[in-house]
Amino acid sequence: MSTWQRLRRYSKTFAFKCIAIGVILTLVASLCVMQLASIQLIDGRQMAQAATASRTSRVTLSAKRGRILDANGTVLAQSVERYTIVANPEAAQEFTPITCNKNNSDYCHQIDGKPVGVTGAAAVGRLLSKALGISAMELGADLSISGQYVVLKKDVTPQVKRSIDDLNLGGIVWGELSSERIYSDGDLMGSLLGGVNDAGDGVAGIEQMENTVLTGTDGHQTYQRGNYGGEEIPGTMTESVPAQDGSDVNLTIDRDVQWYVKKIMKDAKAKYGSPWVIGVVQDIQTGEILALADSDEVDAGTDEAKLGASRAVSETFEPGSIGKLISASGYLQTGVHRMTDQFTVPNSVTDDGQTFKDAFTHGDMHWTLAGIIQQSSNNGMVLAGKNYTDDQRYEFLTKFGIGQSTGLDLPGESNGVLTNPSSWDLRTRNTVLFGQGYTVNVLQLNNVVATIANKGVRLQQSIIKSTTNADGKTTEATKGTGTRVLDEQVASDVMNAMESVAENYNKFVKVDGYRMAAKSGTAEVAGDNGSLSSIISDYSVVIPADNPRFAITVVMKDPQGSFGGLTAGPVAAQICEFLMQKYEVPVSSPRKDAIPVTW
Repeated sequence: MSTWQRLRRYSKTFAFKCIAIGVILTLVASLCVMQLASIQLIDGRQMAQAATASRTSRVTLSAKRGRILDANGTVLAQSVERYTIVANPEAAQEFTPITCNKNNSDYCHQIDGKPVGVTGAAAVGRLLSKALGISAMELGADLSISGQYVVLKKDVTPQVKRSIDDLNLGGIVWGELSSERIYSDGDLMGSLLGGVNDAGDGVAGIEQMENTVLTGTDGHQTYQRGNYGGEEIPGTMTESVPAQDGSDVNLTIDRDVQWYVKKIMKDAKAKYGSPWVIGVVQDIQTGEILALADSDEVDAGTDEAKLGASRAVSETFEPGSIGKLISASGYLQTGVHRMTDQFTVPNSVTDDGQTFKDAFTHGDMHWTLAGIIQQSSNNGMVLAGKNYTDDQRYEFLTKFGIGQSTGLDLPGESNGVLTNPSSWDLRTRNTVLFGQGYTVNVLQLNNVVATIANKGVRLQQSIIKSTTNADGKTTEATKGTGTRVLDEQVASDVMNAMESVAENYNKFVKVDGYRMAAKSGTAEVAGDNGSLSSIISDYSVVIPADNPRFAITVVMKDPQGSFGGLTAGPVAAQICEFLMQKYEVPVSSPRKDAIPVTW
């Protein structure tokens, strides 16, 4: 083959290859153009939406829980601003600190004026260690994991959060807003206030009872954020719903009175060697509870406060001789007796084959019904109850609220036990006349004397005064109408007998310048071994007797000294004296209308 032929053949081959390559390139280019068109014209919107979605965050704006305040506006419980410090471990592992000089002080990194000395997670750990109070080694380990989110520390103060902001670690470490529930007075109201769980919901005490009112409604914001720190990209906010904070709850409790009663309860426990002591103060004219305290030392918000109910509402006991006031009221209201009726009361009384004795030995005593109350005679109550039927006994116990809820709805509150007359044996039908055979809590017992002092009208007790929402609107708590239990004259006669009781204890229980109406109680109750080896000593008092303002009851378990008038009585008197001074109550006028107690 000639040279010319070879060149011609080669040229054809080369041209064919060029054409083939050109065709292939054209096809590739066409495919690229088609794919580009598909991405831009067909899939572009979906991809853009996906990219936006990956950057979009819906951040919850936490509502602040409402406060709990006393009757005068003193804060007892509140939620304060706190932060959860979180970090991006992957960003921390890529971190290289910037050595400080005179030109970069706004964004450089140093520790106590010296270079950080390392890079990555170890460097971030060193920078954070002092602010968080966590060792650099521990922080470095937390930041060395995979992923883009790790919690370093919860419930840090705004000051700590600001100090972290100053470390120039934006995009690596940041704070997420949270809150912490704090209680200003430790064990002042302890289990009565209760506490909240990790989610911020009330789980005990008033925190639980008023949880719906105290809990706000969270808001949210939707925006796009940067890759590393969660910071908002300016101008990308698409939705913002503000949080609605919870309402404040104002109690009827007066912190000053609560503080003093709490102190007295602790002192009495130590002085009389009692396992526990409980005290309550009630405004007779309104039914408001001004103080409700016990000797237990439980700080509000602690696990103990969240797991157990307040002893002041959960503890029940036989009231002993204070229960005689209910029976005497029934005697008078039904017309079975008058307070001036005369009785010869022997050392023992037998009824239905059951023998009863007084706490002290005596011969035949000439006492009026007022005298039976003054001397706290079980025998006298049994004699006076001859024509007082079982149904009447039960009727007046229930009229005074025994065996029923107080209506306060406090978590853990016990109604006590009052059985139907059909279940009473021959002894119980008489022991209920003098405060045994049924149980009460301190609030129920205190409302008995408050009802008598309120001219026979039983008021609904209250511990919530009002609520105030986030907009500042205050709503007073609804108060039920009073229920007449006794005629006014009957209530006056029972108060008269109670004043004679108080005079009988005047050497031990008194407040100079003020008349008091009272009743003591002492009851044998089951001890730890199940036998009647324990004592409940209690004392209820109204002050001033001539113009009733306050009802106070103190209850003690196994005090040294036993009798309620000699143990719980002096403790109640200390509270009375404080109340007279605090509220500047005018002194009493002399007593001139005492019903005779003997004949």
